[in-house]
Amino acid sequence: MIILKFGGSSVGNVDRINQVIQILIQYYVKKKKNFSVVFSAFQGVTDKLIEIGNAAFDRKSDYKEEFNKLYQKHIDIAKGLNPNKNVVLLEKINLLSIELEEILHGVFLVKELTTRTLDYILSFGERFSNTIISETLFNRNINCEYLDASLLIKTDSDFGNARVNFSITNKNISDYFKKKKIPQIITGFIGSTANYEITTLGRGGSDYTASIFGAALNASAIEIWTDVDGILTADPRKVKDAFPLKSVSYEEAMELSHFGAKVIYPPTMLPALQKKIKIIIKNTFNPTFCGTEIVNRNSNDSFAIKGISSIDDISIIRVQGGGMIGVTGIASRLFGVLAKNGINIILISQASSEHSICLAILPTFGLKAKKLIEEEFRLEMIDKKIGSVIIDDNLSIIAVVGENMRHTIGIAGKVFQSLGKNRININAIAQGSSELNISLVISKHDLTKALNVIHKNLLQTKRR
Repeated sequence: MIILKFGGSSVGNVDRINQVIQILIQYYVKKKKNFSVVFSAFQGVTDKLIEIGNAAFDRKSDYKEEFNKLYQKHIDIAKGLNPNKNVVLLEKINLLSIELEEILHGVFLVKELTTRTLDYILSFGERFSNTIISETLFNRNINCEYLDASLLIKTDSDFGNARVNFSITNKNISDYFKKKKIPQIITGFIGSTANYEITTLGRGGSDYTASIFGAALNASAIEIWTDVDGILTADPRKVKDAFPLKSVSYEEAMELSHFGAKVIYPPTMLPALQKKIKIIIKNTFNPTFCGTEIVNRNSNDSFAIKGISSIDDISIIRVQGGGMIGVTGIASRLFGVLAKNGINIILISQASSEHSICLAILPTFGLKAKKLIEEEFRLEMIDKKIGSVIIDDNLSIIAVVGENMRHTIGIAGKVFQSLGKNRININAIAQGSSELNISLVISKHDLTKALNVIHKNLLQTKRR
């Protein structure tokens, strides 16, 4: 069994969907491979559903006009894919549309849009796309079935970013597929609670859906089809010489994703990692290219550095003072007060003397974090044990990632030397003992230059 996943950019219009269908026919149906496919909503639909839901909540009457445009988009795609056999399909689209319209009207009347209701609204993106694609495949003599993943994937009630109950979910999927011998066309992104309330798995959750099904079925591979040739050494929008990697480890892929690489949704790797199932990143628009394999470990890979990723806009919170030295619990209180208030810490850098701690967070939380820290350490600040809490804005994080860095002497030195020669100042440094990742905080103004400098000196020379 192979589980495939095609994202929104792969199913953006009739031509792209036809291209996906040809990939399925050529590489899987004709070769008689056992496969099932997860599809995202059509490109732009999830964002449009959020916009329409908020418009209905704000009692903007034009939400109906936007809803009608969205409905017509799906009708046009259905007709474009099935010019001669669309009666049954159009009836199914109409039933879904009536249901969605009633929900939106309720939001408009009650003026309430909970996360629970929004999840239900967003589920229609995948339900529309998978209904249309499954019917299209059936009309083209490809025997398949539509599968609403929310019937099998069971989650908690954390609407918007639900946590999967794997013990129940894995059994549901395994039992269901024992009875099915034909490809399933699976809705990405959605699950349901024990009470069958629709939940979503977080943005990018269709990747996660593919991994959940792949792991539950002990698939031979999980293929994520997107619009690039795999995982690249850097963001090609910032580094024109970035090139695709043949393979990375699960840990390397997770590090790159955490620090801004958009190729794969980070939670996707976890179910696959537990079962040691390889994930292959493929390009819908270049299907013959081998792509990138995400595997447990590739001992034959000679690249010390696999990639350079970045978070473009962050703020640094600096807490320092002589009274922090040797005092137990300072870091615990600092991290605790931020965690209790839902502020995620992206990076931590602490002097060995414990005189100062630097925390990287998103700029939107900067002032709130400063206020919380000042309240937590109010007495220490009055006694001058801790100085003022300082925010530094307009900064970026660069992450240099590679499992083999721990076995290669001088990598960190080369990184710092490359930046120093090009007069790029480093504000903070963080490196774990595993040496999988070296993270650097620099001025946002220097980001593109720094990425290119590191890439040229540590990756392009290796490629040659």
